[in-house]
Amino acid sequence: MKYDVIVVGAGPAGSSMAGLLAKDGHRVLVLEQAVFPRFKIGESLLPAELPVFEALGFAPAGAAVDKAGADFLDEQSGQFARFNFCDALPGTRGHAYQVDRATFDRALAEHVQALGVELRFETRVRAVRASEHAADVELESGETLQARYVVDATGRERLLCRQHKTFERLEGFGLAAVWAHFEGLSDEAEHELHVEGLGNITVLMLERGWGWVIPLPGRRLSVGFVSAEKGVVSEEFWEETYAASPKLQRLTRGARRSPLQRAGDYSFKNTLPSGARWGCVGDARAFLDPVFSSGVAFAMDSALEGARLLSSALKEGREADPTLLAPLTRKMEHAYHVFGALLHSFYHTRLVEHLFFHDEPNPELRAGLISVLAGDVWRDDNKFQQMILRSARRSERRRAPAPAV
Repeated sequence: MKYDVIVVGAGPAGSSMAGLLAKDGHRVLVLEQAVFPRFKIGESLLPAELPVFEALGFAPAGAAVDKAGADFLDEQSGQFARFNFCDALPGTRGHAYQVDRATFDRALAEHVQALGVELRFETRVRAVRASEHAADVELESGETLQARYVVDATGRERLLCRQHKTFERLEGFGLAAVWAHFEGLSDEAEHELHVEGLGNITVLMLERGWGWVIPLPGRRLSVGFVSAEKGVVSEEFWEETYAASPKLQRLTRGARRSPLQRAGDYSFKNTLPSGARWGCVGDARAFLDPVFSSGVAFAMDSALEGARLLSSALKEGREADPTLLAPLTRKMEHAYHVFGALLHSFYHTRLVEHLFFHDEPNPELRAGLISVLAGDVWRDDNKFQQMILRSARRSERRRAPAPAV
């Protein structure tokens, strides 16, 4: 058998998992349907990615600019709050990056190729068939490849979720987004974004949702608006929301705007994320509303844990065990539960008013919030995290149907 592992998808999750496995001596092939560089959403990273970079020996360098934290701004009320990662609970990493995904993903893919990963672009996978002795990957070209294990890292394409019909929509979050890039920012805008703004993402509080403002390398800016209402992300919605923001008008004065792009129905989970000789990582496993930038962080976290579990199993000949990735499932379900609770509080309670914009917030709760915003959710000393999880459990009990009598 030529390959130990075939990974489908060369985004952050797929490339990270492939590179980590190759570093551990395994023969890995990555199949990617696109040609790099190509654009993807998910440009604001979290400190949670830093341990994965270190494990890979990868530095984003020219694909990134420094990010100190996150700003929240309500332009109608004038309320503003800054949450820098260095003010989190002890042990949380103190910085992150904003990245141009086209450049970042290509640099990461090239890095793992240097680690020994074989990578094929413009290769579409039709299906994955696992048997007792191997996993077959059927390509749309008609070719069939074989490996000891297959990893689905296809993101929102969710190859195996579609194949197994295990899609479950997550309700109560943002429903759709519309976004664009601005190029050729002025010196004044660059100073406001990277010096005064510390490279932070700005989350704009909107009447019908929220918006993101992400400074990128090369005098570029990513701007998007997310709606919690169906059928709202039209060009008119974009133009109306953009025109109503003094901050955006100021930052983009004289800049060139790209065509608008849209995405919808993105909050979901795969109810069967692994099985015998196959498993899913990253967005192929689940994806939440992007307001707190958890997508790439959880994608790379799942790759790090998945590679650890799979590498040991391959060395010991246990890769056919259908429960192999059960620890990964438990770990990521906890992460999604924490961020889901935060998202529910963001959309459906007065969390923003009571903590984000509070004049004198509880210091311990504030530090705990920042640790969650940094993606540092696997700790048992965060009182803020415990608080929002208790609140989520109470909400779930209220929404549960009454028992039959």
